[in-house]
Amino acid sequence: MSQGYEALRHGAAWMDVSAHGRIVVRGRDRARLLHNITSNEVKKMTPGMSSYAFLLSPQGRIQADLNLLCLAEHFLIDTEPALREKVMQHIKRYIIADQVELEDITAASAALAVEGLGAGQIPPPGGAATIAPFSLTGQPGYRIYCEPDRKPEIIAQLEAAGAVPATEEDARVVRIENGKPRYGEDIRDTSLIQETQQLHAVSFTKGCYIGQEIVERVRAQGHVNKKLVRVELEAAEPVAPGTKLTAAGAEAGEVTSSVYSPAAGKVIALAIVRTQFAEPGTALDSAKVCGAGC
Repeated sequence: MSQGYEALRHGAAWMDVSAHGRIVVRGRDRARLLHNITSNEVKKMTPGMSSYAFLLSPQGRIQADLNLLCLAEHFLIDTEPALREKVMQHIKRYIIADQVELEDITAASAALAVEGLGAGQIPPPGGAATIAPFSLTGQPGYRIYCEPDRKPEIIAQLEAAGAVPATEEDARVVRIENGKPRYGEDIRDTSLIQETQQLHAVSFTKGCYIGQEIVERVRAQGHVNKKLVRVELEAAEPVAPGTKLTAAGAEAGEVTSSVYSPAAGKVIALAIVRTQFAEPGTALDSAKVCGAGC
């Protein structure tokens, strides 16, 4: 077990997440536009509030996910590195008569993540940094946004307070242990919201938005045909994405991402499985759907 993994699980770790896309949304119509094209509540957000949301196609398929921070004069969008341009283009498509301006500030800013059960004991830096309660791994923590030249100074402050560096692989293991999906691995552009089980990304009371009709239709039907779940695998090593899962020899789903979990002492995975196999404790051939612990 690496020091970074241990810190993420039981202490506090810092990670450089400057590769994530950062987009500023300004203009008097910014809240109305974002409200109309994202799956979560935006109009009621006040400075300091944040949310997790999806951008959907008109057919209700998830095109991107994003963390949204409301500030006094603008919104800050934080998204996966590979989604930066896609998110920009998606928003631009719906700017018609709106007074809205977009600025990609990824290259002009830096971002650090502080996460772990002890992250609350690591005080955020003062000064020009912006703080948001975003988590890469599903552990408690926060995100720091700052100018690039302040990054070394802030890292020194975090390490002086007890945070240790963690790698991308450390974060991936803890993320999968926590059952937190990642867009591009576990969530795809064909996924429906209810399939991902990430209902905290949705407001069911906000009114109309792009893709809402499909989201509501699925809710009215009361089920989807497949769900994203955590599973433990009877395997010595992590398996490749797309590895099929079976039950009594019949196809039951497929793995989207897997890791060896030091905490569980076994290989665990996120997987899309048919709904009849999604209940915690369900036994598959060479796998079991996780309950509260894996």
